[in-house]
Amino acid sequence: MIKPKLASQGNAWPADAQLLLLLTALWSLVGLLILASASWWSAQQKLGDSLYYVKRQAFWLLMGWCLLLIIVRQPLRRWLRLSAAGMLAGLALLVLTIFFGITINGASRWLVVGPVQMQPSELIKPLVILQAAVLFSNWQRHWMVQRLFWIGIFAVVLAVILRQPNLSTATLLGLLLWLMAFTAGLPMGQLMGVAGLGLGAGVTSLVVNPYQLQRIIAFLNPWSDPTGSGYQLIQSILAIGSGGMSGAGFALSTQKLHHLPLHTTDFIFAVYAEELGFLGCLLLLCFLLVFALLGLRVACTSLDRRSQLVASGATILLVGQAILNMAVATGVVPTTGLPFPLFSYGGSAVLSCLVTAGLLIRANLERTEKGYALKQNQRG
Repeated sequence: MIKPKLASQGNAWPADAQLLLLLTALWSLVGLLILASASWWSAQQKLGDSLYYVKRQAFWLLMGWCLLLIIVRQPLRRWLRLSAAGMLAGLALLVLTIFFGITINGASRWLVVGPVQMQPSELIKPLVILQAAVLFSNWQRHWMVQRLFWIGIFAVVLAVILRQPNLSTATLLGLLLWLMAFTAGLPMGQLMGVAGLGLGAGVTSLVVNPYQLQRIIAFLNPWSDPTGSGYQLIQSILAIGSGGMSGAGFALSTQKLHHLPLHTTDFIFAVYAEELGFLGCLLLLCFLLVFALLGLRVACTSLDRRSQLVASGATILLVGQAILNMAVATGVVPTTGLPFPLFSYGGSAVLSCLVTAGLLIRANLERTEKGYALKQNQRG
């Protein structure tokens, strides 16, 4: 095995960074295979090309891996310095979706720029992690006006995402910000106040958007409307249940052929569970647990608060989103439009996930490089 080198001193990468890189590569490869299995029939029927989705996903994976490798080769402080401008640019794109976004399934979340269709609410996720790390790592040192400005920016970002409407992504980002602030040690009174405001915003979104409230009702009793609001969840549960212990076999799902909507995006886990069964789901959970433990170890061993918060945020986003997607597909939480990281089809989501993974690996490399610099100074 050829070990990557650190640009700064030529030493081999630490074991955690190598393992995270390997796990991310494995996640990408397995995700592409699962997408190939989930999409081949519908792609052939609708587009005349069974590999339509796979070829496009492979392109975005290649672009995402290029970004990941660029990120891990540069100091984290460089990306932290760019985060403010990136956040404002991301917010501008989100605002543009309100006026110029294309509507799919009742939500205006996408912008079309030439031949490229992007989803700003996905692209802004790693930028939120970076800017939150900048803000919360030096919370007491920032002027009050700086705190209020960036808290206001975060609030506007969440409000615009809710406006699309996209309650699931807004909730995920809200939880991400809250947990990063908690990790940074912000006063609990302030955190509870923010949590109350977030809960109020969520309730308001349910009132303003009746379809979201209908999802809650369908979650509580999907069989009350089996051909309407409960149809998606029922078909997902049927797919997962029919997988049994060992599954129907790779590419042999039947639910994806006629019954399960969104089987290449939000509900791709149901196809995975039907084909690989309980044992495959258990293996996936073990994989996510290992990834989470590695991410938390990177956070706990970081030498500075900003690296700690970046590692914590990246781990929460990647693993938390995967667990939430699985919870939706199994009926544990209400149905939301949240993709499974690196499994679901979508270029913006793929880029966001791989950039986030790159930040996590870079946070681990920061500790190694700083430790090396400290030893060199001591020798000098």
